[in-house]
Amino acid sequence: MMGAKMSQSILPLADGDPGSEGTAGPPSAGARSDLTPSTAHQIRRVPDRIEPVVRPWAGLGSIGSMKAWMVLLPVDAVALAAPALWVPAHFKGLLAWAALSLVLLFMGGCYRPRLHVSVLDELPALLGRVLTAAAVIATIFALWHDQDEVMVFLGTGIVGIGLLVVGRMITSSVILTARRRRIVCHRTVVVGGGVEAAELMLLLDRYPQYGLFPVGYVGPTAGPAAVAASRLGGLDDLDRVVRSTSSDVILVADGEHPESALLDALRSPALAHCDLMQVPRMHQFCRQSGADDHIGSIPIVRIHRPRLRGPARVVKRGADILVSGVVLLVLAPLLTLCAIAVRLEGGPGVLFRQERVGRDGKLFTCLKFRSMRPATAEESATNWSIAADSRVGRVGKVLRRTGLDELPQLWNILVGDMTLIGPRPERPHFVMKFSEEFPTYRHRHRVRAGLTGLAQVSGLRGDTPIADRARFDNYYIENWSLWLDFKILLRTFSEVFLARGR
Repeated sequence: MMGAKMSQSILPLADGDPGSEGTAGPPSAGARSDLTPSTAHQIRRVPDRIEPVVRPWAGLGSIGSMKAWMVLLPVDAVALAAPALWVPAHFKGLLAWAALSLVLLFMGGCYRPRLHVSVLDELPALLGRVLTAAAVIATIFALWHDQDEVMVFLGTGIVGIGLLVVGRMITSSVILTARRRRIVCHRTVVVGGGVEAAELMLLLDRYPQYGLFPVGYVGPTAGPAAVAASRLGGLDDLDRVVRSTSSDVILVADGEHPESALLDALRSPALAHCDLMQVPRMHQFCRQSGADDHIGSIPIVRIHRPRLRGPARVVKRGADILVSGVVLLVLAPLLTLCAIAVRLEGGPGVLFRQERVGRDGKLFTCLKFRSMRPATAEESATNWSIAADSRVGRVGKVLRRTGLDELPQLWNILVGDMTLIGPRPERPHFVMKFSEEFPTYRHRHRVRAGLTGLAQVSGLRGDTPIADRARFDNYYIENWSLWLDFKILLRTFSEVFLARGR
C-alpha cells in the first residue's frame, strides 16, 4: 500500500500536458515530485515492457537519423508560400517573405528536435521571426507600392501566419501520436544510479510521448536506479551497452561519476552516433536560457556533439584540397626563394622530414623548411625545440617568426595527411610523454593534424604549457564548425603578417 502511494506522489497525472492537447500527461515543469534519497527505496520497479519494434521511419520528428526539420520544414514552407498563389499580383513579395521566414526560423533553432512538443511553447519564437521577416520585406515592398497595396500584402501575410500555426498543430499532433504508439522511439541508456536517474526512467516508461525508451542504466550496483530499472553495467561498459542494446541516445542523469572519467567514456568513437543529453546541475533554479527542454519536471540540456564525420567534413576536405592546391601554385615563387635561402645558409637538405602523429594515432611524414643545423635522428625526435636554440640561423629565425617554415605542409594537406585547421602534430616520443602527464592530450587525435589551429592563433606556441594547448585543441574539436575554421584562418593571416611566431 505504501509503495502504491509513493508511485502516485512521484508521478501525478496532470490535467493536460501542453504537448498532449487535453490528454493525461506527465507532471508540468512547475510540479516537482517528492522523490528523495530517503524514500527512493520505496519506488516500485518499472514493470517488464514490450520492446518497441525498430522501424525504418523511427526518426520521425525526433532525434534519430530523420531530423525534426524534415517533418516541419516542408509543412511550414507550404503554409507560408500558399498565400502567394492566392494573390498573384504580389507573388514575388510574398514568396520572398516566405523564404526569409524559413531562413530565420532555421537559424533561430525552430527546427531543432524537442522532447517536450508544444505549439504554445514554440509560438513566441515562431511569431517573432516570421514578423521580423514580414517587417523587412514590407519595408522593401513599400518603396515600389502605395499604402493600399502594402496593407493587402500584410493582410495576406497574416493569413500565412495563421496557416503556419495550424500546420504546426498538425505536425505536433502527428509526432505525439507516433511517439505514443511507439512508431517513433529511441532506445536510451541512462548514466547514473541516483534519484534523478530513477525518476527519469519511470517518467520515460510511463509517458512515451517524449520519444525515448529507457533500456536501463549504467552506474552503481546499488541505489535508487537499481530499484527502478535494470543495471546494464558500469561507466566503463557504456560503449558495449550502447552497441548491444542498439541505443542512439545517452542521458546523463547524475553527477556521481568523476568528470574526467565521464568525458573519457562519452568521447569513445563507439558513441559518436548517439545524441547526448544531460540533467544540468542546480536544475531546480530557473535558467535564463529558453532553449532548454524537459522531461516532466526535470530540465534536460542537449549537448552539442562534434560531427567528426559527415557532409561538413566532406566540405572541409574539399576546401583543404582546393586551398592547398591553389596556394601551392600562387606561392611557388615564394617557396622557391625560401628554399634558396635555406640552401645558401645551411647547405644541402632544404626540406626537413620528421615523423608525426596524426588522426587516430597514425604516423605520417611531416614536411618543413629546415630552420636549424641538422641534428641526429634520435636528437631530432626527442629534443624539445625552444625559441633561443643556438642552432637556428638568421634565415631560420625569419622563417620561424613568420611561419614560412611550415609552408611545405601544404603538400601534407593536399595528400590528406593534414588539414588546414586543426591541432598541430607532435612527435611520437612527446605524444606518449604528454599523454601520460595530461590525460586529455590524446583526445586531440580525433581529427587530422592542422597547419594552424586555435591554440596557435591564441598565442600558445613555443614553450607555452602543454596542458593549455590540449585544452584549446579539444575545445576546437568539441565546438568545430566551418565558421570557426574561417575565423582561425583569418587570425592566422594576422599572425603571419605581424610576425608573431616563435
